Amino acid sequence: MNDHSRSAPDTPSETFTPAELSEKVERTRDELGQTVEALAAKADIKARTKEKTTAMKHQTAEKASLIADQIREKAGQAAQMVRDKTPDPVLDKTVQAAAQVWDSASRAGQYAADKTPDPLLEKAGLAATAARVNRTPLLIGGAVIIVLVLVRRSRARRR
Repeated sequence: MNDHSRSAPDTPSETFTPAELSEKVERTRDELGQTVEALAAKADIKARTKEKTTAMKHQTAEKASLIADQIREKAGQAAQMVRDKTPDPVLDKTVQAAAQVWDSASRAGQYAADKTPDPLLEKAGLAATAARVNRTPLLIGGAVIIVLVLVRRSRARRR
């Protein structure tokens, strides 16, 4: 076999110097290394999955933030509408009732704190902390309940 029969079909049959062959071999090794790196990156499922997971987390957080903003806006609009449609005497009575409830709750809380064992107080403190962390959903829920009660009362008075 001669050297020309070993060459690739589309390679011209010319002779190379040893320096040119070394350079060509080095270039081919570099290209092969880059190809292997590219294939390895595509085959690294764990890294690709992690990237996609991170991207999905960011998208989900953005959507959740957007939805939370929309809910706050709607709740604000609903609260304003209730305030606008509720007569002033009813609002005044509601403020007075809230103050009375607050005062009674404070007294009851102090009495309960005086009579409650320490381990139970610690658990109650943890529950209060959880309520503070989730304040917005609790306030929205409370506002919805108040609106429903006021609407039901106004409908009952019309009958």
